[in-house]
Amino acid sequence: MSILEKVNNPQDIKHLSVEELEVLASEIRKLIIDVCSKTGGHVGPSLGVVELTIALHRVFNTPVDRIIWDVGHQSYAHKILTERKGRFCTLRTYKGMSGFPKRAESRYDSFDTGHSSTSLSAALGLALARDFRSEKYKVIGLIGDGSLGGGMAFEALNHIGQLKKDLIVVLNDNERSIGENVGALAQYLNRIITTRTYNRLRDDIWITSGRLPVPVRDRVRFLARRVEEGFIGLVAPSIIFEELGYRYIGPLNGHDLKGLIRTFSRIKEFRGPLFVHVVTVKGKGYKPAEDRPELFHGIGPFDKATGECPASARSFTQVFGDALTELARENGKVIAITAGMCLGTGLTSFREEFPNRFFDVGIAEQHAVTMAAALALEGFRPVCAIYSTFLQRAFDQLIHDVALQNLPVVFAVDRAGLVGEDGPTHHGPFDLAFLRIIPNLTIMAPKDEDEMRRMLHAAVDHKGGPIVMRYPRGEAVNNGLCSSEKIEIGKAETIIKEGDIALIAIGTMVNEAVAAHGQLKKEGIKTSVINARFIKPLDETLLTDVALKARKIFTIEEGTQAGGFGSAVLELLARHGLSDKVRVIALPDRFVEHGARSTLLKNCGLSSSAIAKRVKEDV
Repeated sequence: MSILEKVNNPQDIKHLSVEELEVLASEIRKLIIDVCSKTGGHVGPSLGVVELTIALHRVFNTPVDRIIWDVGHQSYAHKILTERKGRFCTLRTYKGMSGFPKRAESRYDSFDTGHSSTSLSAALGLALARDFRSEKYKVIGLIGDGSLGGGMAFEALNHIGQLKKDLIVVLNDNERSIGENVGALAQYLNRIITTRTYNRLRDDIWITSGRLPVPVRDRVRFLARRVEEGFIGLVAPSIIFEELGYRYIGPLNGHDLKGLIRTFSRIKEFRGPLFVHVVTVKGKGYKPAEDRPELFHGIGPFDKATGECPASARSFTQVFGDALTELARENGKVIAITAGMCLGTGLTSFREEFPNRFFDVGIAEQHAVTMAAALALEGFRPVCAIYSTFLQRAFDQLIHDVALQNLPVVFAVDRAGLVGEDGPTHHGPFDLAFLRIIPNLTIMAPKDEDEMRRMLHAAVDHKGGPIVMRYPRGEAVNNGLCSSEKIEIGKAETIIKEGDIALIAIGTMVNEAVAAHGQLKKEGIKTSVINARFIKPLDETLLTDVALKARKIFTIEEGTQAGGFGSAVLELLARHGLSDKVRVIALPDRFVEHGARSTLLKNCGLSSSAIAKRVKEDV
């Protein structure tokens, strides 16, 4: 029997030897690779924290002690160790286990985390609640995989240091390795500064000096502090954390189980905020993931023997990346900006060909948007490629820094609508609703590959203020066309003109509407299909003309029903007294679960058959 077979919860690892824990780490890695090769997932981040996860659960008393994972995609080993090993094979599948911490899924998940940089704020909130109730549990905020670069994390760091609460911040630093000599010295230093003797001496100096006259006391404490800082500063460049009010411990080798367990055991009784710096290798233990950490950050199913992914259809993301690179060859003012998602937004080729015009700002969407605003102000054409779910974090900057100044920034909003297996934290159903309320903003959505290329050209040429092109994850329909016809801002197109029932669709829902038209036609129900193209401004002339002639109108969108495209059409036609004809087909007003995108669209009534059924029921 393997060691993993005997481990069902953290209590089962409390008395295992370090050698047995190292075997357990290998078995957990094998399970993660086996499952993710079938389901896809965040392989690299989770492989990198296996030993760190084991050490935390070995030393701390979870779930009484709270661990908050940031980003939550580092939590696969945590899930395996916390009573979910048997369900791990269902990772990211419909009705199966979430790829992120989820309180509804386990008592060991302290806070739902999908977006980054939230753990430290949440950890402080839990620590405050603990102290209000005079309870004694430990709170650990584990932050890494780029999360510390988010502005919210720095805000929380500052506040935690100010309040001096008992809280442990663990930084999973997987962006660099420890040099052999520096690592050895750092480990020796940490053995010293985490011993009871050292900390008793440190406290004695503070207590004893408190009995001296104030000027002498302050001088003694100042000198003692300078000696300690100098000692730490020999190997710890992050002395800034000491200045923020933390006891800094590190850097630690994140794959040395014995060292991690020893350090955490020593510091768990320390008072005040602690900052533990742990260095790990992303993708540790699986060579393809170590060699290609960007690809294996989040990957679909793959061949576990080679790490290769099966060929897939051309996606909207790839079309966007290629089209923008072509535009950059023609226009030297085009600049690409992304927020930690170069590969994810299709900008790898752009980065390679135009490194001086490409900026990855890390997990800092607010900064990306305001920086783009200033570039646009100076005559450049910045194109911000950001996932829909992450653009939510820059809502204020969209309004205050871009739209208010009416600056021609182009926003390529990827992963709009349902993203599939990543689930509700990463679905992008809300962008149409929150973007269309912003003045000066133009919003459009392509139905296929050819239209996307033409829309991107129109966006870069657009001089009338900020413009958004939103598109989903997944395959871009290729209709074989390569039209040179320019997209006119605010103009829709009629694709099929039959009957007195109108299907007005936006983006990829146009293709579903066309398919629904075919199904309905077989049953003797004739429909017209209109590709709206623009959510803002709407084509008022065409839509009112359609509404005057139609008996029923169905708007179709892969966005939230509340405040989205259908709402915009209703508002427009209400001004003409025609809104009673409109029925809205959209995503429901709830958070949609994870699962295959095709399954979710069908369940939400947005497949062609579901659309046809809805029309039949209503006419």
